[in-house]
Amino acid sequence: MNSWVQRISLLIFLTFLTFNDALTQCAMCKATIEGNEEVGELEYGYNINIGILFLMIIPYIILFIAFRKKIFKVIREIRNANG
Repeated sequence: MNSWVQRISLLIFLTFLTFNDALTQCAMCKATIEGNEEVGELEYGYNINIGILFLMIIPYIILFIAFRKKIFKVIREIRNANG
């Protein structure tokens, strides 16, 4: 089980390493930011991107916590079926 915990931890760590590549904006946020061409707006847009990503991550974390027993059960069944 420790190897699975290490693998999941490594996956989470690698996901955060590619965090900058995932910075995208919804159309409405992008239009709002592009409409404001004042100094410092790039930092404002970056902060909005971070906020959007955190809002998107929370439901996945909740679902993982809610269904973690079923997820691990499926993983165990797949492992046992393969060998």
